[in-house]
Amino acid sequence: MFDAKFQTFGDASAPALGAARLKLLRAELERRGLDGFVIPRADAHQNEYVPPCDERLAWLTGFTGSAGVALVLREEAALVVDGRYTLQAAAQLDPAAYTVVPLAETSPERWLEKHLPAGAHFGYDPWLITLDGLERLGRAVGNAGAVLVAVDGNPVDAVWADRPAAPRAPISLRAPELAGATVEDKLARLQNALGEEKLDALVISDPHGVAWTFNIRGGDVSFTPLPLSWALVPREGRPTLFVDGRKLTNTTRDALAQIAEIAEPMLLERAVELAASGGATVRLDQATAPALLAARIEAAGGKVSKGASPVALMQAAKNEAELAGMRAAHLRDGAALTRFLAWFDRNAHDGGLTEIDCVCALESFRRETGRLKDISFPTIAGAGPNGALPHYRVSEASNHPLNPGELFVIDSGAQYEDGTTDVTRTLAVGSPSDEMRDRFTRVLKGHIAIQRSVFPAGTTGAQLDPFARRALWEAGLDFDHGTGHGVGAYLSVHEGPARISKLGTVALRRGMVLSNEPGYYKTGAYGIRLENLEIVVDGPAIAGAERPLLGFETLTLAPFDRRGLDLALLNPDEIAWIDAYHARVRAEIAPLLDAADRDWLIEATRPL
Repeated sequence: MFDAKFQTFGDASAPALGAARLKLLRAELERRGLDGFVIPRADAHQNEYVPPCDERLAWLTGFTGSAGVALVLREEAALVVDGRYTLQAAAQLDPAAYTVVPLAETSPERWLEKHLPAGAHFGYDPWLITLDGLERLGRAVGNAGAVLVAVDGNPVDAVWADRPAAPRAPISLRAPELAGATVEDKLARLQNALGEEKLDALVISDPHGVAWTFNIRGGDVSFTPLPLSWALVPREGRPTLFVDGRKLTNTTRDALAQIAEIAEPMLLERAVELAASGGATVRLDQATAPALLAARIEAAGGKVSKGASPVALMQAAKNEAELAGMRAAHLRDGAALTRFLAWFDRNAHDGGLTEIDCVCALESFRRETGRLKDISFPTIAGAGPNGALPHYRVSEASNHPLNPGELFVIDSGAQYEDGTTDVTRTLAVGSPSDEMRDRFTRVLKGHIAIQRSVFPAGTTGAQLDPFARRALWEAGLDFDHGTGHGVGAYLSVHEGPARISKLGTVALRRGMVLSNEPGYYKTGAYGIRLENLEIVVDGPAIAGAERPLLGFETLTLAPFDRRGLDLALLNPDEIAWIDAYHARVRAEIAPLLDAADRDWLIEATRPL
């Protein structure tokens, strides 16, 4: 009945080939005089999603998770993964070839210190490691009494015979009514920031920052409209955009050439050297810039300024046009999600549905808007015990039926040209247990506490994060992920630098869009997560207030499942918030639905 265009459910790993490919790599390392090599799951930009040509870790090991590091020595090899992927890695790797090492037990650096022989030559690709990463790796190799070697040309590429070509998706210009600011205005702001920080130039190594600065979008990776590219912005004068010219139509090239020099990516190194000559100070983004560029700057006599890219904060604080686009996207997406919720309610409780059925149905409702460009990440759809895995991704092998008495977590998002969405709802299949209702209500109480918070300008996400946890803490419970992450405007669904978490040290600013997604997970039983996106807005006018205040405006419009609520745990203000939110959903979404779905929504949002 429904299908999925933007995601698949097969297992793309090839564990049976792991040993043979590892043997090929070791032979190549021996030919180069290397005793070991590190293979991170990364491209040259440290993107969350990478093109197929950069999936070196998956090709070599069979592991297809989004984070991990392989360490290959002459006699042993390890894959270090975090807690999300320990079970997946064990299933996808050949145990005779690789040892799975949980990150909670040891880091890649500590593993190397213990296993790397003294005097060994250990290689790394300087395009794939950041400055901070290189410092950590250098210390570990030095502590082992070994020698760290930067390779010229990745040895994995040398043995990957059928490696895919680099992507060449067309680049498009962002419509002015969606961008809300011209490239000239953005560059002026950026160059002013460089002057304030006494920087002579900036390398924009994050393609999200390039896309925002130059009002362009692309399609080089899945789920995010990125044009893989670089930019070099001097404090004065014209910037240079480094992009594969085959991605540019004549119209796009002409438009960009009015504001920047256009050059092929292979010229980036030389351009950085020229910018650094004469002792110039060049800012490299410590989160995304490859270590190779730092070496080029220093070799040219320049100074490396390692720090955050000033683009990141500018990009995170959306202008009014971007926020208008986000609101329109969420209204459209809310109607599609509500259609899915109505369909779910009619079909899930008699049995017969699976996790994949639900993923396909929700994507289909979004495609029927006629505006869907992509999903914003692979849908997390976990029924019963699978819902207890916060980053679960359903496959044909793991596909779980929706059974009565279980909870179903569906975390999904969409990419529309006017905005990016991310929303989670936890749905009851039949009647939830008293314990489930208790936990669901406590999670919603935390969600409401974040949404209703009013806080002084300068407040960080770390200061707000406890609001989401208090009701859980009172019952001796908690969740292990952050409460919220930034979201881009038709860009990444996971956007920095601000977040609501214990590690969120960046102050929230007006115009930022963040998720609000507390949860609870009972291992082997069920999970709960409730997520809306919020805009940081000016707070209420409070008599006698001594500081400017901020608050949140909710973007997401879709009902919560009332069956999960334990009303005895809610105070009158929380009940009033739920009723007011549901009244808003009803008022804004109902006109976009047909009669049957509208009737369902009216019932689903009736006052408590």
